[in-house]
Amino acid sequence: MNSSLPTTGRLSAFVERIGLPPTLAIGFLGLLFFMIGDGVESGYIAPYLADNGAGTEARAAIVITVYGLMVTLGSWLSGALSETWGPRRVMWLGLSIWAVFEVLFLSVALTSHSFVLMLIFYGIRGLGYPLFAYGFLVWVLAASPARRLGSAVGWFYFAFTGGLPTLGSLLASRTEPAFGEYTTLWISLFVVIGGGLLALTGLRRVDGGKRLAPESTTTAQSLVASISIAVTNPRVGIGCIIRIINTAPQFGFLVFLPTIFSDDLGFGTAGWLQLVFIVGASNIFANLAFGIISDKIGWHRTLRVFGCLGSAVSSLMLYFLPQAFPHYWIAAVSAAAFGISLAGFTPISVLMSLIAPGQKGNAIAVLNLGAGAATFVGPLIVAIFLDLLGAGGVTIIFAGLYVAAALCVRWLQLPPESQEIVDRGLSLSDLDAETHEIHDHTKPANTEVRPTGLAQAG
Repeated sequence: MNSSLPTTGRLSAFVERIGLPPTLAIGFLGLLFFMIGDGVESGYIAPYLADNGAGTEARAAIVITVYGLMVTLGSWLSGALSETWGPRRVMWLGLSIWAVFEVLFLSVALTSHSFVLMLIFYGIRGLGYPLFAYGFLVWVLAASPARRLGSAVGWFYFAFTGGLPTLGSLLASRTEPAFGEYTTLWISLFVVIGGGLLALTGLRRVDGGKRLAPESTTTAQSLVASISIAVTNPRVGIGCIIRIINTAPQFGFLVFLPTIFSDDLGFGTAGWLQLVFIVGASNIFANLAFGIISDKIGWHRTLRVFGCLGSAVSSLMLYFLPQAFPHYWIAAVSAAAFGISLAGFTPISVLMSLIAPGQKGNAIAVLNLGAGAATFVGPLIVAIFLDLLGAGGVTIIFAGLYVAAALCVRWLQLPPESQEIVDRGLSLSDLDAETHEIHDHTKPANTEVRPTGLAQAG
């Protein structure tokens, strides 16, 4: 680097060298703080609800289930609305919903110990974080150079998972003993607002935050397209299936592994919780690493080898190795391997945005639906097969799903216009006008074209 380069220039060059888009850097920092605030409650919210209005653990579970359904809905809407509203407005909506309904939840529902109000206010608040976070993801995909999309998405998930639940839980572990659970929830509100305002004010002059779809496209049309695209563009549907497989086993393992590790193997509840932390901590840094790596060796290759096949092997390790060698360090290594391999799925967001460049928001909406579906597909597989095949049999099914996902990667080919974006080193927002013309349905994309370069399937 030229020694005469200004300090700000050297800093920008360093930021770009580590794969962090300089113009979006403040957005990633704001997202991190937003998700820290959102993750503060994750370690104690269920018992707290039971003791402060829900009445029982079962009723608290109902509140959290409604919250989860709203998170899934918000995840879908974040992509669909970004098409016609623009990611910036979607993020503002998410921040506003989170703040307003958290205030109502804290000041009205909890103080009155009303289960109904708790259900309404906490449930609606579930729309907030996915609208903010995944709205920003659409912005990242629109504004980042195509050749660096893997790195950019890696940074997104680094900030996302770094806040929820990792640093959020860490903050709660410090504030809860000092100020109590209720005050800690108020602290989380201010952290969320601070992070949200930091991101949105810091991104106000950055391209990619405005409307993505042509002016002729209405919001209703975008919402319909965000579902129908999975059929009209089968590659988007396949990407959704791969995203479901990504984390369905993770949620499924949470159903039966706690008893196996804590009781059968004798590690105790604390030992199991430490393994969960190891999975999460290893995943955080691996998201960033695989994002950068995928830009160098190919998004398809990273997804297939490290994500799909890596998860197939590590899921088998996670169950069978500690069974054969019941030492805690072996369980810890297996947990770390599983967390790392899950991060190998990072490029799926990149591929989904490039598969449908004229409808990237809608494609991401379908991807987010897959993420939400994984939360019940995994436990459903356990419910159906655990008594029939046992824990080992369910684990083999999960590994088989990962292998099937690896086979599906070959169909995630990019259309010629997306390959051109990659080859020219442009961002998707640079060619939005051209893309809209290409997608006027007068010239359908050639699905037989095999992409080259970074996009090559490997």
